[in-house]
Amino acid sequence: MVLRLPRRTRALTVLAVAAAALAPLPAASDPAPPPAAAPPLRTVSAWLPYWDQDNAYETALRHAGQLHTVSPFWYEAKPDGRVAKHFSAEEQRVIDGLHGAGIQVVPTVMEKMPRGALAALVTDPARRAAHVKNLLAVVGSRAYDGLDLDYETIAPTGDADYLKVRDGYATMVTDLCRELRALHKQCVITVSPKTAGTGRVWDYARLGAAADRLRIMAYNLHWAEGRPGPLSTPAWYDDILTRATAEVPREKLEMGLPAYGWDWAVGSPGRARHVTSQSAEVLRREVGAPYHLDPASSTPHFTYKEGGTTREVWYQDARGTAAHLPVLRRHGVDRTVLWTLGFEDPELWRTPATP
Repeated sequence: MVLRLPRRTRALTVLAVAAAALAPLPAASDPAPPPAAAPPLRTVSAWLPYWDQDNAYETALRHAGQLHTVSPFWYEAKPDGRVAKHFSAEEQRVIDGLHGAGIQVVPTVMEKMPRGALAALVTDPARRAAHVKNLLAVVGSRAYDGLDLDYETIAPTGDADYLKVRDGYATMVTDLCRELRALHKQCVITVSPKTAGTGRVWDYARLGAAADRLRIMAYNLHWAEGRPGPLSTPAWYDDILTRATAEVPREKLEMGLPAYGWDWAVGSPGRARHVTSQSAEVLRREVGAPYHLDPASSTPHFTYKEGGTTREVWYQDARGTAAHLPVLRRHGVDRTVLWTLGFEDPELWRTPATP
């Protein structure tokens, strides 16, 4: 992560402010005090999972000085264009607490539509316009600072339709962002990586021109239903950012960093188990596996036995992330977004932004 605050606790900050308030004013003959240093730039945003909301919320408050935006996973787009909320959505305590800590609240609208449903929605002008209207109703329903769209079922669109779907989605995003900007709200769009073999359905140039920020989910290079391996690598990041920076202004890009991993049964066709960075490390210690950082991917991994099955775990931690950050700096990208609050290695918050 790109973490820029001095290593001070919130308690020390409060004491410093209180001491300054009680200090006597300088006499007229005293020299003027030097100007106060500007606060460090916050360059980190993160998603907040509704299924672990209290833990994630407390994590955000502990690191409020480093977070500029939190996106609660609160809404889901439906095939008919409606926007439904999750059971823990719109909790006023969370909205007020994040705002009180100086963090913007930009909730995420995700979707899990059946194959082809999202494509049908974004390529029909009337349905597309109605959906934008519903999204605007969401942002106006609370004291939100904008919206984040995370529409992932669009990614596997087939050869015959992808150009039409790409254009329809980019048009919808352009229309939405224009309306949000008129309301002085942020428009944030989340996309999967574009490489030589992936991401062609995303029109990065149009999305980047319309949005305030484009978040790239730079993880799942190896995923739950595939073969074991790292979630990301520096070489993969280099490929992603070479393409992204050619189409999107660097200052609009946010590189998504993983705070999780997968636990595969070696040789089994079944889906891997999900682990967080924290639970993976607990498991590693429980099974007595040595810590090992893969030199090629800068990713921790280990194997263990469960009954007669060999299991292989790949995840990401602070050491691995620190080894990935130079790629971002090389491409001039200094903003990151974490998936997700509460999953991460606690040391990640102390990972420096520069060598």
